[in-house]
Amino acid sequence: MSIRVFLLDDHEVVRRGLRQLLEDADIEVVGESGLAAEATSRIPALRPDVAVLDARLPDGSGIDVCRDVRSVDPTIRALILTSYDDDEALFAAILAGASGYVLKQIGGHDLVDTIHRVAAGQSLIDPALTARVLERVRHGEQAPAELAALTDREREILGLIAEGLTNRQIGEQLFLAEKTVKNYVSSILAKLGLERRTQAAVLASRLLRHD
Repeated sequence: MSIRVFLLDDHEVVRRGLRQLLEDADIEVVGESGLAAEATSRIPALRPDVAVLDARLPDGSGIDVCRDVRSVDPTIRALILTSYDDDEALFAAILAGASGYVLKQIGGHDLVDTIHRVAAGQSLIDPALTARVLERVRHGEQAPAELAALTDREREILGLIAEGLTNRQIGEQLFLAEKTVKNYVSSILAKLGLERRTQAAVLASRLLRHD
């Protein structure tokens, strides 16, 4: 089956070039946009296998789009494509649940290969880096005031929420019943004064940028 891709980039020329590259490689482009808000609403409806997202946009960030889309449908995989080699953006992309973070200098053949690998469920982000980022979030480094009320287990679950995992996936990873995880999430949101798990993921990302 053909891989289905959505393109988000604020430069029309870039989108046209990417579309041609992907279509030549028998990858179907199901939609495209130049704005974060539009992409956030269209991607879940189109349900592509991979969303290729520009990190910096006039009305927001592809990383925020990644987080919002994956909170709605975690089966949609995201690849951040950016001109900026930025550690903080990379960390935020990991927390948003991105499967890859590549620079626009990447060659066309390599980009096609990357999309194939992401569509197949591979993560192209160094697992050691992912572990280090999530460890910082889980233990609340640089954010004692905001995370002090959370237990170690709640911090661990907050990190997994930020990683884009569902309650069921968190339960499977931590060997907990899904209902137990739901109770933990409710407790985390209450302690942090939040209403939705997407807000918890945003908070985790913000705390990370204070590091």
